[in-house]
Amino acid sequence: MTSTASNSNKERVFIFDTTLRDGEQSPGATMTLEEKLQVADALDEMGVDIIEAGFPIASNGDFEAVVAVAKQVKNATVAGLARAITADIDRAGEAVRHARKGRIHTFVSTSPIHLAHQMKKTEDEVIEIIARTVAQARNLVDDVEWSAMDATRTPLEFLKRCVDTAIKAGATTINLPDTVGYAVPEEHFRMFKTIIESVPNADKAIFSVHCHDDLGMAVANSLAGVAGGARQIECTINGLGERAGNAALEEVVMALRTRGDAMPFFTEIETTQLSRASRIVSAASNFPVQYNKAIVGKNAFAHESGIHQDGMLKNAETYEIMTPASVGIKETTLVMGKHSGRAAFKDKLKELGYELGDNAFQEAFQRFKDLADRKKHVYDADIIALVDDEVGSVGDRIKLVDMEVVSKTGGVHKCNLVVTIDGVETTVSYEGTGSVDAIFNAIKEASGQDPHLVLYAVDGVTGGTDAQASAHVRLEMNGRIASGNAAEPDTLVASARAYLNALNRVMIERGASAQGALAG
Repeated sequence: MTSTASNSNKERVFIFDTTLRDGEQSPGATMTLEEKLQVADALDEMGVDIIEAGFPIASNGDFEAVVAVAKQVKNATVAGLARAITADIDRAGEAVRHARKGRIHTFVSTSPIHLAHQMKKTEDEVIEIIARTVAQARNLVDDVEWSAMDATRTPLEFLKRCVDTAIKAGATTINLPDTVGYAVPEEHFRMFKTIIESVPNADKAIFSVHCHDDLGMAVANSLAGVAGGARQIECTINGLGERAGNAALEEVVMALRTRGDAMPFFTEIETTQLSRASRIVSAASNFPVQYNKAIVGKNAFAHESGIHQDGMLKNAETYEIMTPASVGIKETTLVMGKHSGRAAFKDKLKELGYELGDNAFQEAFQRFKDLADRKKHVYDADIIALVDDEVGSVGDRIKLVDMEVVSKTGGVHKCNLVVTIDGVETTVSYEGTGSVDAIFNAIKEASGQDPHLVLYAVDGVTGGTDAQASAHVRLEMNGRIASGNAAEPDTLVASARAYLNALNRVMIERGASAQGALAG
């Protein structure tokens, strides 16, 4: 079962969360400022040590988001990313100066393939850049992290020179990222062990792992790096991130907690908040969590096999190495219904990890009452879907007012749609090859936009014929990708609202001037 040994004989590992920076680089995972602040609050309350809030030079929006997170966060260090460029570092310093504890995270490529094709610099030129830019960052803040982009494909002798230079210039944290997810655990362990033992002043800095999951080994590589001497893990909630994503925070944390016998390390993460953080990030990014996702997936603690069920009934430890409660997952309950009042609903929201402002609460309560009138039992999962849907739609320019769909087997499928666009009501009718086709085309006609549909999927929030449908839509337009989710008892309404949610997001202008070369 889960190791519960005292932390007195263990070494602390710091958790550096980059959901708001590397995680948001996932195509379609763009978050609004309000959503970023909600995620930052969840991370801070959970005990994350460092929150990487964004890349301040990328756009005014990114700068403002880092400033807002820096001002709001109460406990964690707030980091801003910067390339090894004077303007980047100055901008990051300006953003994080508002934090109680601010960090500049600066990076430069070190691998031969990056130097030849991206940087077009010699090794000696890179050494000079490291010395100059790390010193510049250290003059702005006391806490400076330096990263060797593509470290795992960098010759060890050159990597040693780079690390030594960065520490001498004032870096307090050294990150050796597996930028392209290329490493295997054994060599990742050896890289950290060799660098830490070989660089004379290595004891003056904390070493950090930052692993991508291209080969499915991000968590394994992160833990191997810790075994090799790293004491900071860079990760994201739900493993969100570019390409195949980053190491998942919930997985590395629970691996250390559960297997303390094999890995004598601990973190300060309050694990009972992991499930809540997962839901908040999933709703903010509009990235559903796969059912069989470790720790926080819908099936993580579900047992269907007869042999497994028999064992669970006799002793839960036969097939569960940790309890659902240890990560904040509770049994589904049936305590809410159409007669439940505001106080009971607010209590239920608090139990599920939500604290809404007055307006958001009133809107969520009204939708709950509407749902309770249509649905016999309102489960916790229904309320979670309802609130996440409500939060994800705040600030939408295009909103659904009314919709009528006429379908006939082998006949016409027609959608009569009423939407408001920036408060102005528009009515359209459109025929399609099916009901959903008619709905989506009606929305395109009303909005005057023609995005490419990348993904459309629907599943049930709970069981039963009256279950809410959870619809997921991903759209691409003008080089931008955005995802939308919605939950409704009516599958077609859920589909329409999910499409509108994605369309609203894909229309958000985002600066991309400096998005092309990011660390990690």
